[in-house]
Amino acid sequence: MDIDAAELQSFLTDLDADIRARADWGEVADYIPELAKVDPAQFGVAVALADGQVLQAGAADTRFSIQSVSKVFTLACVLGRSGEQIWTRVGREPSGTRFDSILLLEQEKGRPRNPFINAGALVTTDALLAGRAPREALSEVLAFLRLAAGDEDIHIDRAVALSEERTGFRNIALANYLKSFNNMTNPPEMTLGTYFHQCAIEMTATQLARAGRMIAQLPRAPAILAPEKARRLNALMMTCGHYDGSGDFAFRVGLPGKSGVGGGILVIAPGVASIAVWSPGLNLYGNSHMGTFAAEQIARFTGWSVFG
Repeated sequence: MDIDAAELQSFLTDLDADIRARADWGEVADYIPELAKVDPAQFGVAVALADGQVLQAGAADTRFSIQSVSKVFTLACVLGRSGEQIWTRVGREPSGTRFDSILLLEQEKGRPRNPFINAGALVTTDALLAGRAPREALSEVLAFLRLAAGDEDIHIDRAVALSEERTGFRNIALANYLKSFNNMTNPPEMTLGTYFHQCAIEMTATQLARAGRMIAQLPRAPAILAPEKARRLNALMMTCGHYDGSGDFAFRVGLPGKSGVGGGILVIAPGVASIAVWSPGLNLYGNSHMGTFAAEQIARFTGWSVFG
């Protein structure tokens, strides 16, 4: 469906006003002390179009912790570095469990179900660390994001990283469990420290939408991701990007998406647009409550869906 940019901009402005009037924000991720301080009554959206335009509404230029949205870009780096080898250590199937669950990891002998649950993301970060120091691995992810977004002003929020290091006991347990099954090659504390800093990258919705252009394979996107790898990322985002809420998101939105407990969601309309929504209040699945609503409304208005 062809969309007039002016009409879409008007829709986004109205959507922002509607969401603020609803004031149905959800709950912030209070188990990470720094995120518990964030005001849930915020919303921003940015849409990067194939013609190079980026439409915005609300708090599109407010920085937030991208958290698990970073897993998409770390996986892209690993796929570029070591290709298909990562799939010997992590699966490609939906988990049907919470993002930090240890249940399947025990049942399936230390091979995480997919790279977007926390255990799978720890394995991906561990692979990114192969043969180098955490600083170098994090520099690669940051450089990749900056190039993808066309913006050097993307950084790690050290306070959030420290907050996660002090309270991330479930992730610590997952890392040690992976190590017990020989599915972690580095010391757990090294992989964990890198992972916590990766999740603490902060961006705006505008920066995130621009970074997603390469996954959408938009004509004006930086040529840093091969089409085959973009297709793989989109498939995983569709089936696993919202944890045990992935089916609900696919049903409501019909587009690949990746959420983070900082309230961000990156949504991809392949070949058409890259969409970033942010609202820090979460639903029962740990995904942005109003962000999910906004993604659904945008998909309905535009007609964008991988299901036609």
